[in-house]
Amino acid sequence: MPEAPPDGGPTLHVEDVDVTYGRALSALRSVSLTVPPATVVALLGANGAGKTTLLRAVSGTLRLHRGAVTAGSIRYGDTVLDGKDPVAAVRAGVVQVPEGRRVFAGLSVDENLRSGGLGLGRRGRAQVQEARDRVFTLFPRLAERTHQPAGLLSGGEQQMLAIGRALMAAPRLLLLDEPSLGLAPQMVHRIAEVVREINAQGTAVLLVEQNAGMALSLASHAHVLEVGETRLSGPADELARTDAVRRLYLGESAQDQGAA
Repeated sequence: MPEAPPDGGPTLHVEDVDVTYGRALSALRSVSLTVPPATVVALLGANGAGKTTLLRAVSGTLRLHRGAVTAGSIRYGDTVLDGKDPVAAVRAGVVQVPEGRRVFAGLSVDENLRSGGLGLGRRGRAQVQEARDRVFTLFPRLAERTHQPAGLLSGGEQQMLAIGRALMAAPRLLLLDEPSLGLAPQMVHRIAEVVREINAQGTAVLLVEQNAGMALSLASHAHVLEVGETRLSGPADELARTDAVRRLYLGESAQDQGAA
């Protein structure tokens, strides 16, 4: 996979982070990773491994789920993110697209998109239009449904809208949580293409995916979480060749590996 040229933006540093929900449930233990500018880094793991928790810790939404970073640090460039709220993360250039899309069903496509830029202070009309044009270039189908209620879109179209809404904030780091979940294969392929295009435009991506084949094809580096801890880490193409990843996440049996 060709790498996007670096844009000189900040690097995300997650260092030895512990996360606890409530007072007792340990969700992450000593997790570390970096996301350099204009790269894609993938997070793999089974349900409950801690992938979404890590995204929440970075985006500032952890406290909304009664969670807290209890050790370690999260920095985006010179900005400390642990303990900050989601608005602070967005203003730093970090935006999360949550699992399950969560569009505003009663609002139109255009109203959903405009909501993505709220909380960023005053921006000129030209900047807002530029962001909208970018979204419509990536997702022409949304341009055709500008005034349609989001709740009437298909699942794939809602995922497009959720990503488009995040892009309205002009993020330098996009946090994507299971963007292919529940989508038809053709739509999964389209979402993968869009992630690649977004990255090629200079936006870094931290990608959580259970579709490991898709994630590893997009990423330059990957981490495998297991019960809140990092089990494997390295270049994506190297991890894709390891027995554990091929067996557990790529659906290959020992017989398949022997025949490869």
